[in-house]
Amino acid sequence: MASGKTLNAANLEALGAARLAELLMAVSKGNAAAQRQLRLALAGSDGAGGTARAVTKHLLSIGRAKTWLDWQKIKPFLAELEVQRRAILDLVAPADPAEAFELLWRLVGCAEGVLARSDDGSGHLFTAFRAAAQDLGPLAQRAGIPPEALAQRAFRALAADEHGVWEELIPILAPQLGKAGLAVIRDAVQAWQAAPAATPPGGQRQVIGWSGSGPIHADEIQARHRKRSAAVILQQVADALGDVDGFIEQFDAPARGMPAAAAAIAQRLLAAGRLPEAWAAVERVEARQRPQAPIEWEQARLDVLEALGRSGDAQAFRWERFAATLNATHLRAFLRKLPDFDDVEAEQRAMAHALAFKDVHQALGFLVAWPDLRRASELVLNRAKALNGDLYELLSPAAEALDSRFPLAATVLRRAMIDFTLGAARSSRYKHAARHFRDCRDAAPRVEAFGAIPDHAAYERLLRSAHGRKAGFWQEVDELG
Repeated sequence: MASGKTLNAANLEALGAARLAELLMAVSKGNAAAQRQLRLALAGSDGAGGTARAVTKHLLSIGRAKTWLDWQKIKPFLAELEVQRRAILDLVAPADPAEAFELLWRLVGCAEGVLARSDDGSGHLFTAFRAAAQDLGPLAQRAGIPPEALAQRAFRALAADEHGVWEELIPILAPQLGKAGLAVIRDAVQAWQAAPAATPPGGQRQVIGWSGSGPIHADEIQARHRKRSAAVILQQVADALGDVDGFIEQFDAPARGMPAAAAAIAQRLLAAGRLPEAWAAVERVEARQRPQAPIEWEQARLDVLEALGRSGDAQAFRWERFAATLNATHLRAFLRKLPDFDDVEAEQRAMAHALAFKDVHQALGFLVAWPDLRRASELVLNRAKALNGDLYELLSPAAEALDSRFPLAATVLRRAMIDFTLGAARSSRYKHAARHFRDCRDAAPRVEAFGAIPDHAAYERLLRSAHGRKAGFWQEVDELG
């Protein structure tokens, strides 16, 4: 049984309204988001209409604001935005989904102005607005918004979208748009795509740059942007309608030969049961492009081969791509298709291939992730001179993985990072290098034999001789004990 002092709703309720009010005032002092949430709760005491009016007032304030949002202001702004979103969904939507839809649409619409006056290098603002847009679909259905009116509204938002916040609007609204609404958007976008570029005021075209063929005009850039945006929207409409040919039409002949487009087209043809066309789509990619093709194209080719009953060719392609890239997904799929016991032999062959792979860092990442730590240790010890100590995002976790069973290999990886940091005088990494140095010291008693590699005491003497004047590093070492 919970104690009366346990922090839960029942115990707080027992404190009484007056005491809770005092606590809320104290806790919310200096917390703008908490204060706004309390004001919304007070506004909602008269019902959903009061909450809606309070949210509208705040969103209008956001829309009119001109203040620059630097990185320090973004976190509190996000907290305020979340308060408004939750008020819309939790307080307004249950009573009036149509009003909630209007408010949420207005909230997402604030993105254009907010992103234009912010330093959103982290992408947190963009992500928050995109997440809010996801809730528009269920609200549109609950509100029963007429498909044609919704389609016209969606088109206007998409056509004016400068930052990509509305980019997923078609799939979000598709259930409520239905075929009729999607057709309205398709027709509007096609007309927008075909419309001639607007004539600049006074007929004077703005030059924004130069290329080898002459001036680059602003209206030309806008026209190209509009064409690309229209193609993306029409692809989404075609997907929502299940119109494979409509999707394919958005790519010209050269684009259909690009790996990413070929993969997207092939997957849709495959889903439609049009196997010969799907195979032709993946095969449009030229041989010179295939080694650098994204995994999506490789997977599309494999899916089509399997669907055509060409399992042997699919297996050969899996091994070919694994051998070239050490892609673990292809290897696992290859091994799953083999009979019992054959897979063991094939896995050993794959590990041996990885051990001899030309890119030691790619091989190390693969062997650690597989995992085959014995071979990863062997790789490190045999090819220590090829290790790039600058790649701490790979070497540091690899050292952690190897440390308990293969402390010598872990030590080699850590020394590579230490040597790079000191050799390049990367003072910002001295703290990390000192930690690696400490880990090397701690691992030394567990190393059975250093062999040709200097033991820890000898390594420290070498470091002090070569980098004794890098006081910042040695101070960090001393602080770690």
